[in-house]
Amino acid sequence: MDKPNSDIAILGIGTAVPPHRLVQEEAARRIAEGLVNLAGNGDAARWVRRIFRQTHVETRYTCLPDLLEPAERSRYAPGSTRPDIPATEERMEVYRRESVPLALEAARRALRDSGTPPSSVTHLITVSCTGFFLPGLDFELVRGLGLSPEVSRFPVTFAGCAAGLTAIRLARELAAGNAGACVLAVCVELCSIHIQPSVDREDLFAASLFGDGAGACVVGRSLPEQRGVFTLDGARATLLPDTADEMLWRVGDTGFRLYLSPRIPSLIEQRVPAEIARFLAGSGEAPRWWAIHPGGRGIIDALERAMGLSGGQTRASRDILRRYGNLSSVTILFVLEEIRRELAAGGQGPEPGIALAFGPGMQAEMVRMTCVPAGSNRAAPIPEEADVAAVP
Repeated sequence: MDKPNSDIAILGIGTAVPPHRLVQEEAARRIAEGLVNLAGNGDAARWVRRIFRQTHVETRYTCLPDLLEPAERSRYAPGSTRPDIPATEERMEVYRRESVPLALEAARRALRDSGTPPSSVTHLITVSCTGFFLPGLDFELVRGLGLSPEVSRFPVTFAGCAAGLTAIRLARELAAGNAGACVLAVCVELCSIHIQPSVDREDLFAASLFGDGAGACVVGRSLPEQRGVFTLDGARATLLPDTADEMLWRVGDTGFRLYLSPRIPSLIEQRVPAEIARFLAGSGEAPRWWAIHPGGRGIIDALERAMGLSGGQTRASRDILRRYGNLSSVTILFVLEEIRRELAAGGQGPEPGIALAFGPGMQAEMVRMTCVPAGSNRAAPIPEEADVAAVP
């Protein structure tokens, strides 16, 4: 385990979502009605209602207004029989067009939250697994934010749900190894552009769980008097053995095809506690808060059982899943922002915690942090849905 660098901290966080809000119950109804009306597939319609309900997601956000249309008018809806279902090329063009404004908004909010001028950024980490184009997201952020053309750029691609914490771990290493470094990490995911016309259970599950959004954070050396920060006290990543086929992405003719094994929660429950214990050994005080990437309700349930966590310790992860769905790499930044808000509202002092996320491989990312809450005037919560920072 590496030595703590407790003056290295997340100095600011910013989040953004697209303007189109999917209500889970309504989305399930539209898709189920479409499956019955268009294909006469009553069995698939029943599966849709059950799968969408079991996710415990209530709302999500999408960059596709098409998904708010009745299924017979939607080019993206599962079970669609339209001849113009978008091909991968068109979906990548949507990604190029929609990802950049979202990423810019999240980055600007993180810079403002940390009080960091763009000219101070020395390193830029960009994260995404839902699309690609060249010149890439890093180029667009340099240009759109007015960063130095000499900023060091580190794209992290196709690392899945774990990649938000991968970026934080990398940012910590860069800040610790470079005097005066100021690292901006930006994640953006447009999961909804990969909804498939298939009514296979795996594809329906992906259509029920994932949403779109962006998150960013600024990492650098903090001053003793700074508040509203997460000091980064240690980090570890490991591949869990014999799990390589449990999370899969494939590039298909109609976007990316995702497979998530139903064994993932049980594998996490069986194997991750020992990895957490190894990581925390000798670190001092046990975590009081847990930022668990809500890859699904089953993952939160598994860690809650395995680690003996209280409902309060998993509340932030469940709340973000309920309000935003799984945003892939982005989600952990939403969870950390919610935890910061909760601790600031409760008036606590510095509180030790741990952040966890899991991605293809399967890779487990773990970061020990201490949240130093700000007063109510500094802690910027993730707004409720009516006030969320949406990018038109």
